[in-house]
Amino acid sequence: MSEGPVRPRFFYGYTIAALGFLIQAIFWGTYRSFGLFFNPLISEFGWTRAEVAGAASMGWLIVGLLNFPSGALVDKAGPRLTLTIGGFCFGVGFLLMSGVNSLWQVYLFYIIMAVGMSAADVVPLSTIARWFARRRGTITGFAKVGTGIGMMSTPLFAGYLIESQGWRTAYAVLGGIAIVALIVIAQFIRRDPSKMGLKAYGADDSLSAEKRPEDGTTLRKALRVRQFRTLCAVYFLITTISEVVMVHTVPHAVDLSISYAGAAGILSIIGATSIAARAIIGVTVDRLGSKKALLLCFIPLLAALVWLQFADSLWMLYVFAILYGLSHGGFFTLIAPVVAQLFGTVSHGALFGVVMAGNGVGGAIGPVLTGRAFDVLGSYRLPFLILIGMALAAVLLVASLTRTPYQIEAERHAALTSTSRT
Repeated sequence: MSEGPVRPRFFYGYTIAALGFLIQAIFWGTYRSFGLFFNPLISEFGWTRAEVAGAASMGWLIVGLLNFPSGALVDKAGPRLTLTIGGFCFGVGFLLMSGVNSLWQVYLFYIIMAVGMSAADVVPLSTIARWFARRRGTITGFAKVGTGIGMMSTPLFAGYLIESQGWRTAYAVLGGIAIVALIVIAQFIRRDPSKMGLKAYGADDSLSAEKRPEDGTTLRKALRVRQFRTLCAVYFLITTISEVVMVHTVPHAVDLSISYAGAAGILSIIGATSIAARAIIGVTVDRLGSKKALLLCFIPLLAALVWLQFADSLWMLYVFAILYGLSHGGFFTLIAPVVAQLFGTVSHGALFGVVMAGNGVGGAIGPVLTGRAFDVLGSYRLPFLILIGMALAAVLLVASLTRTPYQIEAERHAALTSTSRT
């Protein structure tokens, strides 16, 4: 009898997890620094908030729309090629922003940047899902801690560059670092353990190839399942909220006569507090399951959004950042393991990409409408109040989730397998 693939003393999946950590830190730390460039661009060129926010919205829409083809590319061609292309486009977009002189250039360069950004999550998180059959949420949480580290450190670095060297130099430095680091990292990524003669961590070889949990639901079947459409709607709402917060919180703080450095600290605190949430929620989803883990994330989110209605000083905005960071880290760590739990991994890249496409639409609509509302109303009060209603709607959607056909079939198969062994 031939032996199946085995796990050596050092499992390469841990290298994949470490690389995922770095990918997340570079992509998200750099991308989330956009709020710091908001006021310098407005001050130098006299554009409105809606016009500048529109560039971020356009970019986020492109990210969302390209997440599906990026996920499909990971499934078919592998993560190495996908990340190489993505890292190049992302870095080039930032480099080009250092020479921007008109609004149309901002939109064009953010589209280029967004093409690269579409690889930010689907490459590391879908790859991790394939390398870990068990502890998937925990390992995903570790990789997403990289996002928190990046969001905590990069805004501070970018803020320093903006104040000391100017916003153009800051764009150039961030772009140069990103393009080199991401392309190098890409060369060490492997799609799944079978490509190296290995098996996924915790894989049960006794399960038949047809119905083991690593197979799961195809994209075509998932699109017909209510739970998948519900999950897409949930993350549409969550991402709309997220992008409004990440783009408009710093300008809101500056409007309250808070210093630029103090306002930049809001983003860093969100990143810092999200670190703990990312690690904890990964373990939580492994133990409690998708639905309970998602519902837990709404507790700090609703508290943060209610608190924001009354926050009019720096310390109050820092409290908001702590609460919001806990929810932000949890929600965006859960996407990949939740998709894997509910639908398996056979088409994980494509399914992940479809969920993220909904994110892109929500993330595109939110900031630009909020910017327009501010230009008309002169205040963020109404847009921030609407965020609470959106969060409550998302809670109801998550509460309606039931077991998927894939989960029911996998549980039935596991029971039959257990019976046949006895």
